[in-house]
Amino acid sequence: MRASLVLLFFVCTVFSVQGFQQDSALYKKNPNYSLESEFYRIYKKKQADVVFLGNSITKGVSWSELLGRENVVGRGIPSDVIEGFLSRLESVINLRPKIVFIMGGINDIYNWVPVDTISAQYIQLVTELREKGIRVVVQSTLYVSPRWPNSADRNREVEKLNSTMQSWCKQNGLEFLDLNPDLSKNKFLRDELTYDGIHLKAEGYRLWGREIEKLLIKYGY
Repeated sequence: MRASLVLLFFVCTVFSVQGFQQDSALYKKNPNYSLESEFYRIYKKKQADVVFLGNSITKGVSWSELLGRENVVGRGIPSDVIEGFLSRLESVINLRPKIVFIMGGINDIYNWVPVDTISAQYIQLVTELREKGIRVVVQSTLYVSPRWPNSADRNREVEKLNSTMQSWCKQNGLEFLDLNPDLSKNKFLRDELTYDGIHLKAEGYRLWGREIEKLLIKYGY
């Protein structure tokens, strides 16, 4: 009888912990996630050749207007994390894009998620897109400026993540677009390009868009 009670307690505990882990996903705590996802369900645009997948930094500009292209869609959600990207990947795949530009990781880093975990989720994300025949460009996670909290410490994690993803992309024949040489100085986001320490001003997007255009031309889009 006692053994049965111990077994029952163990089973209940396992299910309880598993349920807690499932419910504690970072993206589920983000109110922007469900709000933006609802918009994706009602948008009439059904196909886009070029998709930008990311967080608030990706959402901060109209990509079609920046690039002067009609076949471009932005899919950035403020405060989103890589796990959230994975959860909503179907909304990207359904657009039947030819190429997807991804930038993420900074919100994960500021939630103190280990770089090994972030990179594993990132690789899964890219792999799922590639399995659908979609070209993927991984864009470097941007540094934050000294104005942003814990900037020096967190930027070291940004550097680790970028190094990991750049190496993986090279080994797997993927394009890795390193934007930090243009947007950063001494491993900090250039202060004149940001209005708060992390989000970009227009000039930052102009520099970013210039690099995107080069790749679109390179791949014939």
